[in-house]
Amino acid sequence: MTSSPPDDAVAEAELNRTQEAILSAYAELIEELGTDDVSFRLIARRAGVGERTVFRNYATRVDLLLATAAWIERSIFTREESPSVFDTPLSIREAMEAYDQRPELAHVVAETTMRGVSGAAPTPRRDRLEQLLGAEVPALDDTDRRAIVAALSHIDSAATWVTLRRELGMNRRDIADAAAWAAEAVLDPIRGRVG
Repeated sequence: MTSSPPDDAVAEAELNRTQEAILSAYAELIEELGTDDVSFRLIARRAGVGERTVFRNYATRVDLLLATAAWIERSIFTREESPSVFDTPLSIREAMEAYDQRPELAHVVAETTMRGVSGAAPTPRRDRLEQLLGAEVPALDDTDRRAIVAALSHIDSAATWVTLRRELGMNRRDIADAAAWAAEAVLDPIRGRVG
């Protein structure tokens, strides 16, 4: 006799599939139309759900935008874990190139965090950087560790990509080079202190 999953687990899995469909549909529409021209009705149609379902999951446009930005970071701008903090410049270079391939989505992620939308995670990789620094440079004091993590987290963001693209008019290669160079400059002073 096989047992079926509890009703709560089935409902949660369905909810997650529904949310995934909504967030994916909104991301697709952002790339096609931008954020301003996308209605809840259009999202619902693209996701294959009712408009009320979209509202039940995301009551406001801010809720939807925040969830979509987090989903984009998690699902579209994914990264392999760096085995060493000193590999971070390469990871940052790859991230800048990925943002350049999907600029509309990079803007959504960046503007959500730059505007300080409640609940946004401006430094999603901070914990991993802290972990790597603790393991590789254990003698690093808290002040230096905090400064390095802050600098690398800032460099390693869609907000940095947007700033370099918009304000400095840099192209894809120049952005990737500049971000990787900045990360190298942050890490150079501690290379000799590896434990």
